[in-house]
Amino acid sequence: MIRIRKASQRGRTAIDWLDSLHTFSFGDYHDPAHMSFRSLRVMNEDWIKPGAGFGMHPHRDMEIVTYVLEGALDHKDSLGSGGSLRPGEVQYMSAGTGIRHSEFNPSASEPVHLYQIWLLPEQRGLPPAYEQRSFPAAERRGRFQVVASPDGRDNSLRIRQAAELSLAVLDAGAPIHHPLRPGGHAWLQMLRGTATVNGQTVSAGDGVALSDEINVTVQAAQPSEVLLFDLA
Repeated sequence: MIRIRKASQRGRTAIDWLDSLHTFSFGDYHDPAHMSFRSLRVMNEDWIKPGAGFGMHPHRDMEIVTYVLEGALDHKDSLGSGGSLRPGEVQYMSAGTGIRHSEFNPSASEPVHLYQIWLLPEQRGLPPAYEQRSFPAAERRGRFQVVASPDGRDNSLRIRQAAELSLAVLDAGAPIHHPLRPGGHAWLQMLRGTATVNGQTVSAGDGVALSDEINVTVQAAQPSEVLLFDLA
């Protein structure tokens, strides 16, 4: 079974420094039909204006993954972690028993365009954690590269949920495939471009929920980038 969540159907928060599109209910946007998908709870596509960002704020018991498409995002947190997140890098923060962090666009002229993703943890009350890692585009061109997994396989970030996150950069042409376990579920988020996913045409910002499928097959119609969640 395949269900498509079109980019144009997402909720929106638009304030003077932030434009945020919500695949699932978030903040003041509430849609009982779109609360989550399996352990995937938040899929926000954000544009932050130059010199602006989220001040220090708390989270707990949530697995948070951030991926920048354009620009840079500065991070600071109560663990003492800090640095700049740029395209090709994946940031992971496990809020656990509690963490405070800030996110800021340091540029004086360029917006930052990013996805912030939350997954429910397998277990509540764990110590908070933070990690950031680079995954060069050349290593995921024409194939899925695992960037986060519960066992940290293939040098991926280790997350506290039975989910695998994979990125792929695609040129128009031959399809790529990802096998799904029997009874498994997947979510594919189109980050850029246009492609077919199991025969369904999707474009940037669209999300695809897959259940009881054997494979996820993606064929790009133009240069594209996709993020795949293999979920229990």
